[in-house]
Amino acid sequence: MHSRVLAIVRKETREVLRDPIYLGLAIAVPVIIMVLLGLGFVLDVKNLPVAFYDQDRSPLSRDYIYSFTNSEYFHLVALATSPDEFERMIQSADVRAVVVIPPEFSRRLNGGKPVSVQILVDGSFAGRAMVVSGYVAAIDAQFNAQLLSDYLARNGLAVSAVPVAVMGRVWYNPSLEAANSTVPGLLVINLMFYPTLLASLVVVREKERGTIFNIYCSPVRRWEVIIGKAVPYIGVALFDYFLLFAMSMLLFKVRFVGNFFVLTLGAALFVACCIGLGLVISVSCKTQVAAMLITFVGLMTPSMLFSGMLTPIASMDHSAQVISRLIPASYFMGMARGVFMKGLGFSYYLPDFLTLLLYAVVVYGISTVAFRKKVG
Repeated sequence: MHSRVLAIVRKETREVLRDPIYLGLAIAVPVIIMVLLGLGFVLDVKNLPVAFYDQDRSPLSRDYIYSFTNSEYFHLVALATSPDEFERMIQSADVRAVVVIPPEFSRRLNGGKPVSVQILVDGSFAGRAMVVSGYVAAIDAQFNAQLLSDYLARNGLAVSAVPVAVMGRVWYNPSLEAANSTVPGLLVINLMFYPTLLASLVVVREKERGTIFNIYCSPVRRWEVIIGKAVPYIGVALFDYFLLFAMSMLLFKVRFVGNFFVLTLGAALFVACCIGLGLVISVSCKTQVAAMLITFVGLMTPSMLFSGMLTPIASMDHSAQVISRLIPASYFMGMARGVFMKGLGFSYYLPDFLTLLLYAVVVYGISTVAFRKKVG
């Protein structure tokens, strides 16, 4: 029994090693995608181009402008001289926001009267527009607090009389770097897609070549065929995992405070599930094109949308949460981010480990039953 499984493992390993396309898919493509998405999929909102239309042109209005440009979030592009000018800037995307300061800005403030400042935000990128609005509100609140403090000091009142100040503190990702969240997510998506894609072509490729009849006529059992074909690809996927983890630490400088063994155990179970899913697709299809399409549409898209990569699962509606429970990436996604940033251990993720283990048993069982050893 063991000799038959090892024979299939050796055969499939030779297939992988002597085919440069498969080796490229298995190793080079995940690395390239990790680099491209890790560098290009940036959620941090910094150095946003902003323009000001200062109709007051007073020292106080300049201080207000400086409160924006002194931060890392905004980059001063221009001081507009007319509404037509800043409208053209927004239309051409030269700026993402325009701050319009009214002509009586300093006079009203010095007189203790409220004043309204208009903020025009480019809504072409809705998510970013919301972040910009939040940044503007925060900087405006800070400027107001400083004005109030100065007013109290001038009138001989204690500065402590300023209204309650909120002291914010961010846990697990204090620098709010997007890479600390997105890179572990990209690691999960890479391990979900490419090993599954390769495994989905394993059996169907032999069907198209006609070499599947050699297996049909051999004494090897169905489960031995499935295990023998899965082992080399699990090994390749784990090699990808170690490579992608090293890139996360060395290239992207991702914060990692957890246990590497816990993460690796989760990755091993996860890639075993992915390879099993690929084998289910492979034994069910008759052509490689069909297998690739099913992998793209049936696995890659749901994994991106419902695994928690872009939106927390708890924020999804009920039907979306049900779909997420059917995707192994959703279990490893939370595990990867929790181990990376929160340092959560094995006991915390024991239910997820058991779920992935059960998932692997089910998909390998389905692929074994679906693989019928018969000629024709």
